[in-house]
Amino acid sequence: MSLPGVLLVNTGSPDAPDVPAVRRYLDQFLMDGRVLDLPRPLRRFIVSAFILPGRPRRSAAAYRAIWWPEGSPQIVLGRRLVERLQHRLAVPVALAMRYGNPSIAAGLRELWSHGIDSLLLVPLFPHYAMATTASVVAETQAVLARLRPGLPLRVLPPFYADSRYIAALVANARPYLDAGYEHLLFSYHGLPERHLRKTDPTGRHCLRVTACCTTPGPAHATCYRHQVLRTTALFVQAAGVPADRYSLAFQSRLGRDRWLQPATADELVRLAQSGIRHVLVVCPGFVADCLETLEEIGMSGRETFLAAGGERFTLIPALNDHPDWVMALTALIEEALR
Repeated sequence: MSLPGVLLVNTGSPDAPDVPAVRRYLDQFLMDGRVLDLPRPLRRFIVSAFILPGRPRRSAAAYRAIWWPEGSPQIVLGRRLVERLQHRLAVPVALAMRYGNPSIAAGLRELWSHGIDSLLLVPLFPHYAMATTASVVAETQAVLARLRPGLPLRVLPPFYADSRYIAALVANARPYLDAGYEHLLFSYHGLPERHLRKTDPTGRHCLRVTACCTTPGPAHATCYRHQVLRTTALFVQAAGVPADRYSLAFQSRLGRDRWLQPATADELVRLAQSGIRHVLVVCPGFVADCLETLEEIGMSGRETFLAAGGERFTLIPALNDHPDWVMALTALIEEALR
């Protein structure tokens, strides 16, 4: 009898909130050619000369601020999700990280110990991007080619518009929405605009056509900006958020190239200066809380908003192991395995 395995893969985390571990993690992350998409010699020079000398110390301090007694929040939450899925699925499930540990190779070895004969890869990213989904798929393919060539591989596609994912987002946010707010800010991870152009299979749609994200075309299957706009539209429709009480922004910019706009920090300042006193922030692109949600938004974002004149700042937790998210992901996996 055939036995498929399910490998959940998220971005990753350093092994510890200290400078050496963060340096190793950042080196692996930034040397990925799908993240910092420059020729390898130039990428190596930039990372070694300009990023690794100072950034690990600052990032380690940020990781310490959000680290849990059990370890990295993203990994702890990932393990909880695997445990809950394993109770619902009749096939082995394992967790891996694209960078750091547990590695993709370690996750695959765990599944092979159960005797699997095929693999369903589940990139834990609702929206397609070459720096996330494409990188995870490419690395998994490379590991399989090295360790288990010929193993059948299927990949769960981006689920940004799936009704069960949207329903889980709304159910997770509902207590915060019902408690009252003035403005709801959607914050998604940023991307350089060139990434959108690179992943456009037509080479002539993304950021080249007026209203490209709402003009139908094959580019939307791999267009991050279209997909986050679609998630936002479906969320506000399902949750009943008025059109004048929400906005969208992009966080986590790196470097000087043009990134998707507006920046989350700028939008928080704009909202406070426009008279908004209570902002509610949701980050639908992160299915598990991590440095980008807990520190960048929950701490630094809060400080930015309050310093600009805001009075109340509320961060909605990520989906984590919310029961509706567990049910949604179970259904997505079961459909993909049929």
